[in-house]
Amino acid sequence: MAGKIHILAAKMYILPAKMHILAAKMKSSTWRQQFIQETKETLVRYVRGLEVNFRASVFVVIGLIPFFYEIWYSFTNWDGIHANYQFVGLKNYIDVLTNDPKYWHAMWFTIKFAFCVLIFSNVLGFIWAYGLSKAIPFRNVMRAGFYIPRIVGGVVLGFLWRFIITELFPVIGEATGIGWFSQSWFQTEASSFWAMVIVMTWSMAGYMMIIYVAGLTSISSDYVEAATIDGAKSSHVLRYIILPLLMPSVTQCLFLSMVNSLKVYDLNISLTNGNPFRLSEAVTMNVYQTAFSSNLMGYGSAKALLLVLVIAGVSLIQVAITSSKEVEL
Repeated sequence: MAGKIHILAAKMYILPAKMHILAAKMKSSTWRQQFIQETKETLVRYVRGLEVNFRASVFVVIGLIPFFYEIWYSFTNWDGIHANYQFVGLKNYIDVLTNDPKYWHAMWFTIKFAFCVLIFSNVLGFIWAYGLSKAIPFRNVMRAGFYIPRIVGGVVLGFLWRFIITELFPVIGEATGIGWFSQSWFQTEASSFWAMVIVMTWSMAGYMMIIYVAGLTSISSDYVEAATIDGAKSSHVLRYIILPLLMPSVTQCLFLSMVNSLKVYDLNISLTNGNPFRLSEAVTMNVYQTAFSSNLMGYGSAKALLLVLVIAGVSLIQVAITSSKEVEL
């Protein structure tokens, strides 16, 4: 009996020691987890800081430095080859504004082109997006099919569509009797203009569709159901509910289609190459010809900066107008 009492006393003496050991282990485990978590958070902040610094460095090296160099060269007569050049002040800008009709023809051609592409690509992209937002078979396959032209490069699109327009369009015209297909493509300014509009619209519409699909998906179905219960027609639902709520996507799509059309180059050079007689030359192609073909880098820089100002001005006006029509919920 006495032995059992001694054993019980020993166990009671050992139990607090075990409790202290267990508490120490738990404390050590909690500290370890806290240390690991803090280390992870520190590493994440460090990596994010490196990413921000890397992006800023790339932007400065690739974006800002060449831009400021271009501004400087626009005030010189540098030919792009020799190290010697002279400061000419505003001479390049005065010559562009007063004595370069080809540049302003290319600018007007590009503005008309951008306006047509903006209208057609957004209307077509919205129609596709609205139709494919319904529960129809193979809608994801069709979305991917409509988006594929955006993946293909502008040079490839240009050569592909040049073959289609010159070889297949006349066949379609003969089979259907529609003279529009059988016209002399790329022989007039108008035919080259509409060829570029067709190809650029085909390239941009799928891209616009993806953005509109995302916008339509974000609109709550409660608004549409409430309007339908109140007796609103489908056209009224589209006009007074869907379109106002879709304005953020419209702003984005109009901006992207406008900017991409104003700075078109690869499609222009591969599809029409400025023909006939440089009448279908976009303004970016005109700038390239001046700076690199004629070796007038200073003069070409002045042209490029004027184009930047036009793009920035048009884009700011468009964004201001469409943003003012956005609806806040």
